[in-house]
Amino acid sequence: MSRSERVFVVGHRNPDTDSVCSAIAYAALCRRQGRDNVFPARAGHLNRQTEFVLDTLEQQPPLLLTDVYPRLRDTVDEQPIVIAEGAPLMEALALMRQRDIRMLPVIATDGRPLGALILKRLTEHLFLPREGRPIRQVLTSPGAILSCLKGTAVNLINEERTEELELFVGAMSVTSFRTHLDGTERGRIVVFTGDRREIQQTAIELGIRLLVVTGGLTIDKDLVELAVQRQVSIICTSLDTASSALMARMSTPVRRLVDTDIPSALPDDRLDEVRKVLMRSTAPGIMVLDGEGRVCGVATKSNLLRSSSIKLILVDHNELSQAVPGADQVEILEVIDHHRLGNFHTEAPIRFINQPLGSTCSVVATLYRQAGIEPEPGVASVMLAGLLSDTVLLKSPTTTEVDRQLVAWLEKYSGLEALPFGRKMFEAGSALAAYPSVEALLTADFKEYAVDTRRFGVGQVEVVTFQEFADRREMILHGLDAVVAKRGLDLAGLLVTDIVQQNSQFIVRGDKDLIAAIGYPRIENGLFDLKGVLSRKKQLMPHLLKAFKAS
Repeated sequence: MSRSERVFVVGHRNPDTDSVCSAIAYAALCRRQGRDNVFPARAGHLNRQTEFVLDTLEQQPPLLLTDVYPRLRDTVDEQPIVIAEGAPLMEALALMRQRDIRMLPVIATDGRPLGALILKRLTEHLFLPREGRPIRQVLTSPGAILSCLKGTAVNLINEERTEELELFVGAMSVTSFRTHLDGTERGRIVVFTGDRREIQQTAIELGIRLLVVTGGLTIDKDLVELAVQRQVSIICTSLDTASSALMARMSTPVRRLVDTDIPSALPDDRLDEVRKVLMRSTAPGIMVLDGEGRVCGVATKSNLLRSSSIKLILVDHNELSQAVPGADQVEILEVIDHHRLGNFHTEAPIRFINQPLGSTCSVVATLYRQAGIEPEPGVASVMLAGLLSDTVLLKSPTTTEVDRQLVAWLEKYSGLEALPFGRKMFEAGSALAAYPSVEALLTADFKEYAVDTRRFGVGQVEVVTFQEFADRREMILHGLDAVVAKRGLDLAGLLVTDIVQQNSQFIVRGDKDLIAAIGYPRIENGLFDLKGVLSRKKQLMPHLLKAFKAS
């Protein structure tokens, strides 16, 4: 998992040639200006025309983004902090303090998690008496205590056996000391003392589990021999008695303190879903597991508040309803467009360029010229393709004088003759039979709109003769019915544009009142004649939005 920021230049869903080519061209401009983390992307599959353009110009298709919902992998750091199951609690606490974390996964020898240590519960374990268990009790072993105290082993018996032990300090008279130990099983007693020979001897004679001699002091040889006989473990440490007793309380192996009620998630899980899980959990975080069940990160509430490492630059649209899914949950840095303004809001100011030109590639080309940057031949070629596609070979009413000037400018850098290349481009993308399904035909360039509470969608396809459309009319009508039902729309339509005759026909299905409000000459039920209409954006949509609002 990586937190390095990546910026994707991406067009609308069901991308057309202008959407894809403007993403390629603007990402290239960003890189020319020193922004190496900017990459072109697309929010859907390529149509035939765009495939022809990219294949002919030997350009790689942009990365396909099915969604950009923030996921755990975008917010969780690499190199997770974990601790082995046999490590003492003291080591875990030191690690948690050093790395300023409240939850620490405990892993078994196979690398898979047993659970996690939670700082709040550990401090309660250390400093708050538990019901029926005095605070002096600790689950540990002589070997673990030896490690925590960084001591010297004088005599160790079953040093790795972990058991419930009780800690006592021998800082009193022998009589008081014996009384103090009354009622405690001798084999569970750990005594901390300095150079008090009588206390040392009494403890050994009683057969305690472990004697810890503190302050860097030694123990007499005869007492060592007695300890060997009585099976009493002895450790010497340079720490003072108070410190030794405290450190020994932190010698419990972490596997004995692990909290198993810890939620887990996968790196590809969406953050909004993970937040819901964490809100229902009493744990301060979630363990992130890889495909083999090993810990690859920990997500806490602070992780989930981080912004995603994925940022977006939107081209050829400015409405979230047309954007790649999840765009509303990541930061949008810029918008480069030539459409009407939609319901778009940001938390901070952004660069927003929207010009009334025939294509988004025209807008991008003007940015090259303003920056004084000459486009490379391949980039100039894709901009020319996007411009010719959206202006229908400069015949669309959306075409401006700036578009015409840009065609000449792009011809110079691309080495292409615009109109012959454009005609080949439209011929390659005009055959309706080339689409794998009716749904693919209808939604290849499909955009949704809303008027008050009613929602409708309109697709567009270019043909070189209406005959190929007439042959598939019934099939398309049934397909529109399916689109209405599947997407929950009030109406769905397809604008079929004959680029040779420069006319269109509009076929629709859905709400009868909306169909009646369309207002264009009717050819037959559900089919309208739109003479001179080439542009969905500039000609059809303003008419429909006004007509539907009045209906």
